[in-house]
Amino acid sequence: MKNRSELREIIMKVIYQTYILDKTKNTYDIKNLIKEQLEVENDYVNQCVEGIIKNQKEIDAFADKYMNNWTIDRLNKVDKAILSLGIYELMYTDTPSVVAINEAIELSKKYSEEAVTKMINGILDKIYHEEEK
Repeated sequence: MKNRSELREIIMKVIYQTYILDKTKNTYDIKNLIKEQLEVENDYVNQCVEGIIKNQKEIDAFADKYMNNWTIDRLNKVDKAILSLGIYELMYTDTPSVVAINEAIELSKKYSEEAVTKMINGILDKIYHEEEK
C-alpha cells in the first residue's frame, strides 16, 4: 500500500500525461492512465485526478492571479501538474493547508528547478493566506 506522498506523485504523473495528451489532441481514458501508474485502485487518486481535470479552469485562474507577469500555461507540464495538485488540495479538499503546501514543495524539489520550487511555494502560500479566509 502506498502512502499519501507516493499517491500524490502518481496523481502528478497522471495529470502530466493528460496535459501532454490534450496538447497532442490524443484521446485517452483517465481510468486507464491511472491504472498504468497504480496497481490497486485508490479512491484518493481517482478523486484528485478527476477533481483537478473538472476544476482545471478555476485552478488555472487561482494560479494566474498570484503569478507575477506569468500564467500557469507558461510553466512546463510537470510544474503545472505539481502546482495544480497543490491548488486543488488547498481549495477543494480537507487536506490541512500546511500538508498540501509541503507535499507540493517536496514534489517540486524532486522534479523541478529550485527557482520553480520557490515560485510554487510562494503561489500556494499566497492562495492559502488570501483565498482560504
